[in-house]
Amino acid sequence: MPTGVALPDARAQLFAAVERVLVRDGAGGLTSRSVTDEAGVAKGVLYRHFADFDDVLAELVRNRIAQVEADLAALTDDAGPDARPATLADGVSEALTRIFTPVNLRLVSVVIARDDLRARLRATGTPGIPLLTEAGTFLRAYLEAEQRSGRITAETDVATLALTLIGTGHLLFAGEVGALPDASAVREVVETITAGVEPGVRP
Repeated sequence: MPTGVALPDARAQLFAAVERVLVRDGAGGLTSRSVTDEAGVAKGVLYRHFADFDDVLAELVRNRIAQVEADLAALTDDAGPDARPATLADGVSEALTRIFTPVNLRLVSVVIARDDLRARLRATGTPGIPLLTEAGTFLRAYLEAEQRSGRITAETDVATLALTLIGTGHLLFAGEVGALPDASAVREVVETITAGVEPGVRP
């Protein structure tokens, strides 16, 4: 495509191309050329809208963080015994499934592999592994809401519980080659980790 041709919402078009390349080819197949080829645009289009390729990836990660925040905020608003998730395990399982989407999993791999990208994201966000760190913060907020509602005991250390769920969830979801774990596998892990944190429920 000629570089002089205007594109409707070129940024969104490039983000969508990054996601398709990531899901199809993994982090190893992600280059500025593979993305512009996937989007069907000239390479110059990317540099008219972004400073460099890491700028594309950083903005996509921030978008994905915002989506996870919105998804978990909805769960947090519904926390409690009368909530839409029938049980605590249901709510936590849903939270992990929303965090560890195929695109998010691949993006975490990219962030870990690219030092400059990770440094750029840390400069405008929180320490740790960008996206995973923020997801842990949002999950903790959900667990705190469940604790306030009485579905988690007052003595439970929800900060540690959130970190445990994020770490184990990442291993579980990333460990599936070419697929995501089924709902029963996710629930089994969640029930094991949360055993004993609900009032009146013994591990």
